Amino acid sequence: MNICVIGAGYVGLVTGACLAYLENQVICVDSDQEKIAQLKRGSMPFYEPGLKSIINICVDAGRLRFTVDLAEAVRESTVSFIAVGTPPLSNGAPDISSICKVAREIGAAIGGGGLHVVVNKSTVPVGCTRLIGRLVTEAAQARLEYNAAVARGGSAAIEQYSIAPEVVVISNPEFLREGSAIYDMLYPDRIVIGSDSNRGLEIIQQIYAPIINRILAPPDFIETNGETASPVPLMITDPVSAEMIKYSANAFLATKISFANEIANICERVGADVVQVMQGIGLDKRIGKEFLRSGVGWGGSCFGKDLAALKVLAEQNDYHPLLLQATQQINLNQRLIVVEKLEAELGDLEGRTVALLGLSFKPDTDDVRDAPSAAVARELLSRGALVKAFDPVASANFRSSYRDLNIAYTGSAEAAAEAADAVVIVTDWPQFKALNLRALANKMRGSILLDGRNMLNPSEAIRAGLRYIGIGR
Repeated sequence: MNICVIGAGYVGLVTGACLAYLENQVICVDSDQEKIAQLKRGSMPFYEPGLKSIINICVDAGRLRFTVDLAEAVRESTVSFIAVGTPPLSNGAPDISSICKVAREIGAAIGGGGLHVVVNKSTVPVGCTRLIGRLVTEAAQARLEYNAAVARGGSAAIEQYSIAPEVVVISNPEFLREGSAIYDMLYPDRIVIGSDSNRGLEIIQQIYAPIINRILAPPDFIETNGETASPVPLMITDPVSAEMIKYSANAFLATKISFANEIANICERVGADVVQVMQGIGLDKRIGKEFLRSGVGWGGSCFGKDLAALKVLAEQNDYHPLLLQATQQINLNQRLIVVEKLEAELGDLEGRTVALLGLSFKPDTDDVRDAPSAAVARELLSRGALVKAFDPVASANFRSSYRDLNIAYTGSAEAAAEAADAVVIVTDWPQFKALNLRALANKMRGSILLDGRNMLNPSEAIRAGLRYIGIGR
């Protein structure tokens, strides 16, 4: 099938590459000319494991290309996926201006006479899918009327615009995790489709059939397991419910993490170990073990933005969402707990050197949006500390994103620990679990190791001569 994907960010690029891997003809569109030029050179605009490999496979096979020409890409396609950003406005509501602009451009570009399916993967306010449908249809009708006027003026109407197109808009929220996005796209927990049209459903189901029926050959860099044997659950609902599913899923995951952190803070005060507590409650099938790790809190571009948008939606409909508000506040407080723990151990932080290990908001990505490391670094600097940092892939991105933070960036964890009074693990990169703790201790001036992700064995750290401090332990 001929498909265009509009937006070459995390969601759009992964979606486009995976759809091309499923042997569709895909055009990825982005208004950023430098990003498109970069992709044409074979260079990735961000770090995501396996993305470069799958893009190279599809480009070499002639099934994936990149352009800035949205109109041409839409005209060559039967299906247009929208995957542009919806950043928060000052009040927390999502900014849908890019969505609206793209919808109008799609409508103006669609040829006449056939069915064109628009699939929205951007996270949008409830009701936005139907707004997209109206904007696409209005723009298509305006183009049709323009061509009719040209024809009445004595010129022949352009044939492909002489018949009104049939437009169907579908909500198809994404559930991709940065760091494992390719796997999540090809082997999802579920696929949610919100549609009012049977014709649109037939086409989207045809596109996803290899994924739903588990008949695709996995890329070499992906290891599948027995859980991929049964068909993928396909949920078909109305567009409004599909939009709510996306917001609700992220809000619930954020709430689980904030709950774990709330319990961690109680555990410290009563002498319990939150790691064991979370393990104990996670064995309950009604609760599940995922997203119950306490630490310095969640970050990234989704949880905070989607929580804020859901709060705005609730308040616009005369409901005050107490749980969502608490989830967000607990997370903000958790970041400062790290600094408070350091101050309790070191006293005045003025002139102290603190090494931060990990800058990305999670491992296996260079994404630093709303990263807990930024909040921790900012607070440390405000109290007069000197901050050094190391991250396996995100240092350059962090430096450009937080230019106001006067941080010394290093090339290794050991270099960051050199002459440090304290080392703080902020991101749970796997390589930090394999650190030679004795060698790290020998590099330091002090002995404090604050494990902000509870990823290390406290006994091993103590044997290495370090003063181990966890979260809720």
